[in-house]
Amino acid sequence: MSDAAEKSKRPRVNVRRPEVMELVAAEVARHYQSSIVEKIRNHSGELTVGTTTVRLAQQFGFCYGVERAIDLAYAARRVFPESRIFLIGEIIHNPEVNRQLVDMGIVSLPWQEMNGSYDDLTADDVVIVPAFGAPTPFMDKIEQQGCYVVDTTCGDVMKVWRRVRGYAKEGVTSIIHGKAGHEETRATASRAQGENGLGHYLIILTLADTDYVCDYIRGKVDKAAFLAKFADAISPGFDPDQHLTRVGVANQTTMLKSETEEIQRRVRDAMVTRDGDAANFQVFDTICGATQERQDALFQMLDKQMDLLLVVGGYNSSNTTHLVEIGEEHLPTFFIRDASCLRSLEEIVHYDIHHKEEISSSYSQLLLGDQPVTIGITAGASCPNNLIEDTILKVFELRGVSREQLVVA
Repeated sequence: MSDAAEKSKRPRVNVRRPEVMELVAAEVARHYQSSIVEKIRNHSGELTVGTTTVRLAQQFGFCYGVERAIDLAYAARRVFPESRIFLIGEIIHNPEVNRQLVDMGIVSLPWQEMNGSYDDLTADDVVIVPAFGAPTPFMDKIEQQGCYVVDTTCGDVMKVWRRVRGYAKEGVTSIIHGKAGHEETRATASRAQGENGLGHYLIILTLADTDYVCDYIRGKVDKAAFLAKFADAISPGFDPDQHLTRVGVANQTTMLKSETEEIQRRVRDAMVTRDGDAANFQVFDTICGATQERQDALFQMLDKQMDLLLVVGGYNSSNTTHLVEIGEEHLPTFFIRDASCLRSLEEIVHYDIHHKEEISSSYSQLLLGDQPVTIGITAGASCPNNLIEDTILKVFELRGVSREQLVVA
Protein backbone atom coordinates (compact mmCIF):
# COMPACT_ATOMS: atom_id res chain seq x y z
CA MET A 1 0.00 0.00 0.00
CA SER A 2 1.33 3.44 -0.92
CA ASP A 3 2.27 6.14 1.62
CA ALA A 4 -0.68 8.25 0.41
CA ALA A 5 -3.05 5.34 0.91
CA GLU A 6 -1.66 4.69 4.36
CA LYS A 7 -2.24 8.32 5.30
CA SER A 8 -5.84 8.21 4.04
CA LYS A 9 -6.64 4.99 5.87
CA ARG A 10 -9.03 5.51 8.77
CA PRO A 11 -9.53 3.27 11.80
CA ARG A 12 -12.80 1.35 12.10
CA VAL A 13 -15.63 3.50 13.38
CA ASN A 14 -17.16 2.73 16.76
CA VAL A 15 -20.86 3.42 16.29
CA ARG A 16 -21.91 1.47 19.39
CA ARG A 17 -22.42 4.56 21.51
CA PRO A 18 -24.82 4.09 24.46
CA GLU A 19 -27.18 6.88 23.44
CA VAL A 20 -27.25 5.58 19.86
CA MET A 21 -27.71 1.92 20.74
CA GLU A 22 -30.70 2.69 22.97
CA LEU A 23 -32.46 4.20 19.95
CA VAL A 24 -31.29 1.39 17.68
CA ALA A 25 -32.60 -1.27 20.05
CA ALA A 26 -36.07 0.26 19.97
CA GLU A 27 -36.03 0.57 16.18
CA VAL A 28 -34.81 -2.98 15.59
CA ALA A 29 -37.41 -4.33 18.03
CA ARG A 30 -40.14 -2.46 16.18
CA HIS A 31 -39.03 -3.89 12.85
CA TYR A 32 -38.23 -7.48 13.74
CA GLN A 33 -39.51 -8.70 17.11
CA SER A 34 -42.68 -10.74 17.62
CA SER A 35 -44.99 -11.14 20.60
CA ILE A 36 -46.58 -14.25 19.03
CA VAL A 37 -43.21 -16.00 18.71
CA GLU A 38 -42.39 -15.21 22.33
CA LYS A 39 -45.80 -16.49 23.40
CA ILE A 40 -45.22 -19.84 21.71
CA ARG A 41 -41.72 -20.06 23.13
CA ASN A 42 -43.27 -19.61 26.56
CA HIS A 43 -45.61 -22.51 25.74
CA SER A 44 -42.60 -24.86 25.37
CA GLY A 45 -42.42 -24.07 21.68
CA GLU A 46 -45.86 -25.40 20.80
CA LEU A 47 -49.33 -23.92 20.45
CA THR A 48 -52.56 -25.77 19.65
CA VAL A 49 -55.82 -24.07 18.77
CA GLY A 50 -58.63 -26.38 17.73
CA THR A 51 -57.20 -29.04 15.44
CA THR A 52 -54.12 -27.04 14.45
CA THR A 53 -50.77 -27.30 16.22
CA VAL A 54 -47.74 -25.16 15.38
CA ARG A 55 -44.41 -26.34 16.75
CA LEU A 56 -41.28 -24.19 16.75
CA ALA A 57 -37.73 -25.47 16.95
CA GLN A 58 -35.98 -24.65 20.22
CA GLN A 59 -33.38 -22.58 18.34
CA PHE A 60 -34.14 -20.58 15.20
CA GLY A 61 -33.91 -17.12 13.72
CA PHE A 62 -31.40 -14.36 14.37
CA CYS A 63 -28.09 -15.37 15.89
CA TYR A 64 -25.85 -13.01 17.84
CA GLY A 65 -23.67 -12.25 14.83
CA VAL A 66 -26.66 -11.29 12.69
CA GLU A 67 -28.17 -9.17 15.48
CA ARG A 68 -24.84 -7.38 15.88
CA ALA A 69 -24.53 -6.72 12.13
CA ILE A 70 -28.04 -5.26 11.94
CA ASP A 71 -27.49 -3.15 15.05
CA LEU A 72 -24.27 -1.71 13.60
CA ALA A 73 -25.91 -0.92 10.26
CA TYR A 74 -28.79 0.90 11.98
CA ALA A 75 -26.35 2.68 14.26
CA ALA A 76 -24.25 3.80 11.28
CA ARG A 77 -27.20 5.67 9.85
CA ARG A 78 -27.81 7.43 13.18
CA VAL A 79 -24.15 8.35 13.70
CA PHE A 80 -23.84 9.57 10.09
CA PRO A 81 -27.32 10.99 9.37
CA GLU A 82 -26.23 13.17 6.44
CA SER A 83 -23.50 10.99 4.93
CA ARG A 84 -23.62 8.68 1.97
CA ILE A 85 -23.58 5.14 3.38
CA PHE A 86 -22.69 2.11 1.29
CA LEU A 87 -22.81 -1.62 1.98
CA ILE A 88 -20.68 -4.27 0.28
CA GLY A 89 -23.37 -6.58 -1.09
CA GLU A 90 -26.01 -7.56 1.48
CA ILE A 91 -25.74 -7.23 5.26
CA ILE A 92 -27.16 -10.78 5.63
CA HIS A 93 -29.11 -13.13 3.37
CA ASN A 94 -32.62 -11.93 4.09
CA PRO A 95 -34.64 -9.76 1.66
CA GLU A 96 -36.71 -8.10 4.42
CA VAL A 97 -33.68 -6.93 6.38
CA ASN A 98 -31.91 -5.69 3.27
CA ARG A 99 -35.06 -3.84 2.18
CA GLN A 100 -35.12 -2.00 5.50
CA LEU A 101 -31.55 -0.82 4.92
CA VAL A 102 -32.42 0.37 1.42
CA ASP A 103 -35.30 2.35 2.94
CA MET A 104 -32.73 3.97 5.25
CA GLY A 105 -30.77 5.18 2.23
CA ILE A 106 -27.98 2.61 2.48
CA VAL A 107 -26.73 1.78 -1.02
CA SER A 108 -25.49 -1.68 -1.96
CA LEU A 109 -22.12 -1.94 -3.72
CA PRO A 110 -21.32 -4.93 -5.98
CA TRP A 111 -19.62 -7.73 -4.06
CA GLN A 112 -18.66 -10.21 -6.77
CA GLU A 113 -16.20 -7.81 -8.37
CA MET A 114 -15.30 -4.17 -8.00
CA ASN A 115 -16.44 -1.60 -10.55
CA GLY A 116 -16.25 2.16 -10.94
CA SER A 117 -18.53 2.75 -7.95
CA TYR A 118 -15.60 1.91 -5.67
CA ASP A 119 -13.44 4.52 -7.41
CA ASP A 120 -16.18 7.08 -6.72
CA LEU A 121 -16.02 6.58 -2.95
CA THR A 122 -14.67 9.53 -0.99
CA ALA A 123 -13.27 10.20 2.48
CA ASP A 124 -16.68 11.55 3.52
CA ASP A 125 -18.44 8.26 2.72
CA VAL A 126 -19.24 5.39 5.09
CA VAL A 127 -18.86 1.77 3.97
CA ILE A 128 -20.44 -1.09 5.91
CA VAL A 129 -18.75 -4.49 5.69
CA PRO A 130 -21.40 -7.26 5.90
CA ALA A 131 -21.60 -10.10 8.40
CA PHE A 132 -19.92 -12.43 5.88
CA GLY A 133 -16.88 -10.15 5.70
CA ALA A 134 -15.33 -9.09 2.39
CA PRO A 135 -12.28 -10.22 0.40
CA THR A 136 -9.03 -8.42 1.20
CA PRO A 137 -8.89 -6.52 -2.15
CA PHE A 138 -12.24 -4.92 -1.32
CA MET A 139 -11.05 -3.97 2.15
CA ASP A 140 -7.83 -2.54 0.74
CA LYS A 141 -9.78 -0.50 -1.79
CA ILE A 142 -12.19 1.16 0.63
CA GLU A 143 -9.31 1.95 2.98
CA GLN A 144 -7.31 3.45 0.11
CA GLN A 145 -10.32 5.64 -0.68
CA GLY A 146 -10.15 6.90 2.91
CA CYS A 147 -13.75 5.93 3.78
CA TYR A 148 -15.16 5.51 7.25
CA VAL A 149 -15.52 1.74 7.75
CA VAL A 150 -18.19 0.06 9.88
CA ASP A 151 -17.14 -3.59 10.03
CA THR A 152 -19.92 -6.03 11.00
CA THR A 153 -17.98 -9.22 10.15
CA CYS A 154 -19.12 -12.11 12.36
CA GLY A 155 -16.65 -13.21 15.02
CA ASP A 156 -16.98 -16.86 13.97
CA VAL A 157 -15.98 -15.93 10.43
CA MET A 158 -12.92 -14.10 11.71
CA LYS A 159 -11.90 -17.23 13.66
CA VAL A 160 -11.80 -19.11 10.36
CA TRP A 161 -9.69 -16.32 8.85
CA ARG A 162 -7.16 -16.62 11.65
CA ARG A 163 -6.96 -20.35 11.03
CA VAL A 164 -6.40 -20.11 7.25
CA ARG A 165 -3.89 -17.29 7.70
CA GLY A 166 -2.03 -19.63 10.03
CA TYR A 167 -2.12 -22.38 7.41
CA ALA A 168 -0.69 -19.97 4.82
CA LYS A 169 2.12 -18.91 7.16
CA GLU A 170 3.06 -22.57 7.67
CA GLY A 171 2.96 -23.35 3.94
CA VAL A 172 -0.21 -25.42 4.36
CA THR A 173 -2.92 -25.29 1.68
CA SER A 174 -6.43 -24.54 2.93
CA ILE A 175 -9.11 -26.95 1.72
CA ILE A 176 -12.27 -24.93 2.31
CA HIS A 177 -15.63 -26.71 2.55
CA GLY A 178 -18.02 -24.14 1.14
CA LYS A 179 -19.69 -22.59 -1.88
CA ALA A 180 -17.10 -21.05 -4.17
CA GLY A 181 -19.40 -18.15 -5.09
CA HIS A 182 -20.57 -17.37 -1.54
CA GLU A 183 -19.50 -14.05 -0.01
CA GLU A 184 -18.06 -15.67 3.11
CA THR A 185 -16.10 -18.31 1.25
CA ARG A 186 -14.65 -15.72 -1.12
CA ALA A 187 -13.58 -13.63 1.87
CA THR A 188 -12.03 -16.67 3.57
CA ALA A 189 -10.23 -17.74 0.41
CA SER A 190 -8.60 -14.32 0.12
CA ARG A 191 -7.24 -14.68 3.69
CA ALA A 192 -5.97 -18.19 2.84
CA GLN A 193 -3.49 -16.53 0.48
CA GLY A 194 -1.76 -15.10 3.53
CA GLU A 195 -0.23 -11.72 4.20
CA ASN A 196 2.13 -12.03 1.25
CA GLY A 197 -0.51 -13.38 -1.15
CA LEU A 198 1.47 -16.55 -1.79
CA GLY A 199 -0.73 -19.00 0.16
CA HIS A 200 -3.06 -21.44 -1.58
CA TYR A 201 -6.59 -22.76 -1.26
CA LEU A 202 -8.95 -25.29 -2.82
CA ILE A 203 -12.72 -24.95 -2.35
CA ILE A 204 -14.88 -28.10 -2.33
CA LEU A 205 -18.63 -28.31 -1.86
CA THR A 206 -19.77 -31.93 -2.05
CA LEU A 207 -18.60 -35.34 -0.96
CA ALA A 208 -18.16 -36.13 -4.66
CA ASP A 209 -15.74 -33.20 -4.88
CA THR A 210 -13.96 -34.57 -1.83
CA ASP A 211 -13.61 -38.04 -3.33
CA TYR A 212 -12.16 -36.54 -6.50
CA VAL A 213 -9.54 -34.65 -4.48
CA CYS A 214 -8.79 -37.78 -2.46
CA ASP A 215 -8.35 -39.79 -5.65
CA TYR A 216 -5.82 -37.20 -6.83
CA ILE A 217 -3.95 -37.41 -3.55
CA ARG A 218 -3.83 -41.19 -4.04
CA GLY A 219 -2.49 -40.72 -7.59
CA LYS A 220 -5.61 -41.81 -9.46
CA VAL A 221 -6.59 -38.57 -11.26
CA ASP A 222 -5.00 -36.72 -14.18
CA LYS A 223 -3.58 -33.29 -13.31
CA ALA A 224 -5.12 -31.49 -16.29
CA ALA A 225 -8.53 -32.94 -15.47
CA PHE A 226 -8.17 -31.87 -11.85
CA LEU A 227 -7.29 -28.28 -12.77
CA ALA A 228 -10.18 -28.11 -15.22
CA LYS A 229 -12.68 -29.38 -12.68
CA PHE A 230 -11.66 -26.91 -9.98
CA ALA A 231 -10.72 -24.00 -12.24
CA ASP A 232 -13.05 -21.61 -10.43
CA ALA A 233 -12.27 -22.92 -6.94
CA ILE A 234 -8.49 -22.69 -6.60
CA SER A 235 -5.95 -20.00 -5.81
CA PRO A 236 -3.89 -18.39 -8.59
CA GLY A 237 -0.97 -20.61 -9.57
CA PHE A 238 -2.40 -23.66 -7.81
CA ASP A 239 -0.41 -26.81 -8.58
CA PRO A 240 -2.01 -29.91 -7.03
CA ASP A 241 1.29 -31.80 -7.11
CA GLN A 242 2.86 -29.15 -4.94
CA HIS A 243 -0.04 -27.64 -3.03
CA LEU A 244 -1.74 -30.84 -1.89
CA THR A 245 1.45 -31.93 -0.11
CA ARG A 246 0.36 -30.36 3.18
CA VAL A 247 -3.30 -29.47 3.72
CA GLY A 248 -5.58 -28.09 6.41
CA VAL A 249 -9.38 -28.24 6.30
CA ALA A 250 -11.53 -25.22 7.13
CA ASN A 251 -15.08 -24.37 6.16
CA GLN A 252 -17.70 -21.80 5.46
CA THR A 253 -19.22 -21.43 8.93
CA THR A 254 -22.77 -22.23 7.81
CA MET A 255 -22.19 -25.66 6.31
CA LEU A 256 -23.73 -28.89 7.54
CA LYS A 257 -21.46 -30.07 10.36
CA SER A 258 -21.84 -33.78 9.67
CA GLU A 259 -20.81 -33.25 6.05
CA THR A 260 -17.77 -31.15 7.02
CA GLU A 261 -16.70 -33.87 9.46
CA GLU A 262 -17.04 -36.51 6.75
CA ILE A 263 -14.93 -34.39 4.39
CA GLN A 264 -12.28 -34.10 7.09
CA ARG A 265 -12.28 -37.87 7.60
CA ARG A 266 -11.97 -38.67 3.90
CA VAL A 267 -9.17 -36.19 3.25
CA ARG A 268 -7.26 -37.43 6.30
CA ASP A 269 -7.61 -41.05 5.15
CA ALA A 270 -6.25 -40.12 1.70
CA MET A 271 -3.27 -38.33 3.25
CA VAL A 272 -2.53 -41.33 5.48
CA THR A 273 -2.75 -43.68 2.48
CA ARG A 274 -0.24 -41.55 0.58
CA ASP A 275 2.13 -40.57 3.42
CA GLY A 276 1.74 -43.36 5.94
CA ASP A 277 0.57 -40.99 8.66
CA ALA A 278 -1.42 -37.79 9.17
CA ALA A 279 1.54 -35.48 9.77
CA ASN A 280 0.68 -33.40 6.68
CA PHE A 281 -3.00 -33.01 7.60
CA GLN A 282 -4.49 -30.39 9.90
CA VAL A 283 -8.07 -29.70 10.92
CA PHE A 284 -9.89 -27.15 13.04
CA ASP A 285 -13.61 -27.04 13.87
CA THR A 286 -14.88 -23.82 12.30
CA ILE A 287 -18.63 -24.48 12.15
CA CYS A 288 -20.57 -21.54 13.61
CA GLY A 289 -22.07 -22.37 17.01
CA ALA A 290 -25.42 -20.82 16.13
CA THR A 291 -25.58 -22.81 12.88
CA GLN A 292 -24.97 -26.01 14.81
CA GLU A 293 -27.54 -25.11 17.48
CA ARG A 294 -30.20 -24.62 14.81
CA GLN A 295 -29.33 -27.90 13.12
CA ASP A 296 -29.37 -29.77 16.45
CA ALA A 297 -32.69 -28.16 17.42
CA LEU A 298 -34.25 -29.31 14.14
CA PHE A 299 -33.01 -32.87 14.59
CA GLN A 300 -34.56 -32.79 18.07
CA MET A 301 -37.88 -31.48 16.74
CA LEU A 302 -37.95 -34.18 14.06
CA ASP A 303 -38.09 -36.81 16.78
CA LYS A 304 -41.74 -35.79 17.26
CA GLN A 305 -44.54 -36.46 14.80
CA MET A 306 -45.30 -33.62 12.37
CA ASP A 307 -47.24 -33.45 9.12
CA LEU A 308 -45.01 -30.94 7.36
CA LEU A 309 -42.16 -28.54 7.99
CA LEU A 310 -41.85 -24.89 6.94
CA VAL A 311 -38.35 -23.42 6.81
CA VAL A 312 -38.46 -19.62 6.60
CA GLY A 313 -35.63 -17.51 5.22
CA GLY A 314 -33.82 -16.00 2.26
CA TYR A 315 -33.35 -18.40 -0.63
CA ASN A 316 -29.63 -17.52 -0.86
CA SER A 317 -29.03 -18.31 2.82
CA SER A 318 -26.60 -21.21 3.21
CA ASN A 319 -27.46 -22.12 6.81
CA THR A 320 -31.19 -22.06 5.99
CA THR A 321 -30.67 -24.31 2.97
CA HIS A 322 -29.02 -26.91 5.20
CA LEU A 323 -32.06 -26.90 7.49
CA VAL A 324 -34.17 -27.69 4.42
CA GLU A 325 -31.84 -30.55 3.52
CA ILE A 326 -32.23 -32.00 7.02
CA GLY A 327 -36.02 -31.67 6.96
CA GLU A 328 -36.42 -33.25 3.53
CA GLU A 329 -34.93 -36.47 4.82
CA HIS A 330 -37.87 -36.90 7.21
CA LEU A 331 -41.08 -35.27 6.00
CA PRO A 332 -42.59 -32.87 3.41
CA THR A 333 -40.49 -29.70 3.78
CA PHE A 334 -41.08 -26.30 2.20
CA PHE A 335 -38.48 -23.53 1.97
CA ILE A 336 -40.44 -20.25 1.95
CA ARG A 337 -39.35 -16.59 1.87
CA ASP A 338 -42.24 -15.41 4.00
CA ALA A 339 -45.95 -15.92 4.73
CA SER A 340 -46.98 -14.76 1.24
CA CYS A 341 -45.72 -18.10 -0.06
CA LEU A 342 -48.61 -19.82 1.73
CA ARG A 343 -51.14 -19.00 -1.00
CA SER A 344 -53.94 -21.24 0.24
CA LEU A 345 -54.61 -24.61 1.80
CA GLU A 346 -54.02 -26.04 -1.66
CA GLU A 347 -50.90 -24.16 -2.75
CA ILE A 348 -47.49 -23.49 -1.23
CA VAL A 349 -44.92 -21.55 -3.24
CA HIS A 350 -41.44 -22.59 -2.17
CA TYR A 351 -37.82 -22.84 -3.26
CA ASP A 352 -36.59 -26.12 -4.72
CA ILE A 353 -32.98 -26.32 -3.51
CA HIS A 354 -32.14 -29.08 -5.98
CA HIS A 355 -33.29 -27.31 -9.14
CA LYS A 356 -32.60 -23.86 -7.66
CA GLU A 357 -35.94 -22.36 -8.56
CA GLU A 358 -39.17 -21.29 -6.92
CA ILE A 359 -42.03 -23.69 -7.61
CA SER A 360 -45.61 -24.25 -6.53
CA SER A 361 -46.75 -27.45 -4.78
CA SER A 362 -50.05 -28.77 -3.50
CA TYR A 363 -50.39 -30.62 -0.20
CA SER A 364 -54.09 -30.13 0.29
CA GLN A 365 -54.53 -33.63 1.67
CA LEU A 366 -52.52 -32.54 4.69
CA LEU A 367 -54.11 -29.16 5.33
CA LEU A 368 -57.72 -29.39 4.15
CA GLY A 369 -60.50 -30.65 6.35
CA ASP A 370 -60.92 -30.86 10.12
CA GLN A 371 -58.35 -33.55 10.84
CA PRO A 372 -55.62 -32.63 13.38
CA VAL A 373 -52.52 -31.18 11.77
CA THR A 374 -49.09 -30.45 13.28
CA ILE A 375 -46.89 -28.03 11.38
CA GLY A 376 -43.28 -27.49 12.33
CA ILE A 377 -41.57 -24.16 11.73
CA THR A 378 -37.91 -23.25 11.87
CA ALA A 379 -35.73 -20.56 10.35
CA GLY A 380 -32.11 -19.85 9.59
CA ALA A 381 -29.87 -17.48 11.50
CA SER A 382 -30.70 -14.58 9.18
CA CYS A 383 -34.50 -14.70 9.50
CA PRO A 384 -36.21 -12.12 11.75
CA ASN A 385 -38.98 -13.10 14.16
CA ASN A 386 -41.55 -10.86 12.49
CA LEU A 387 -41.41 -13.06 9.37
CA ILE A 388 -41.80 -16.15 11.53
CA GLU A 389 -44.80 -14.54 13.23
CA ASP A 390 -46.37 -13.75 9.86
CA THR A 391 -45.95 -17.41 8.89
CA ILE A 392 -47.54 -18.63 12.12
CA LEU A 393 -50.49 -16.28 11.68
CA LYS A 394 -50.98 -17.36 8.06
CA VAL A 395 -50.95 -21.05 8.99
CA PHE A 396 -53.61 -20.55 11.65
CA GLU A 397 -55.61 -18.22 9.41
CA LEU A 398 -55.72 -20.80 6.62
CA ARG A 399 -56.95 -23.32 9.18
CA GLY A 400 -59.73 -20.96 10.31
CA VAL A 401 -58.08 -19.51 13.45
CA SER A 402 -57.98 -15.71 13.84
CA ARG A 403 -55.22 -13.61 15.41
CA GLU A 404 -57.64 -12.74 18.23
CA GLN A 405 -58.07 -16.42 19.04
CA LEU A 406 -54.29 -16.83 19.19
CA VAL A 407 -53.90 -13.92 21.57
CA VAL A 408 -56.25 -15.46 24.11
CA ALA A 409 -55.10 -19.07 23.54
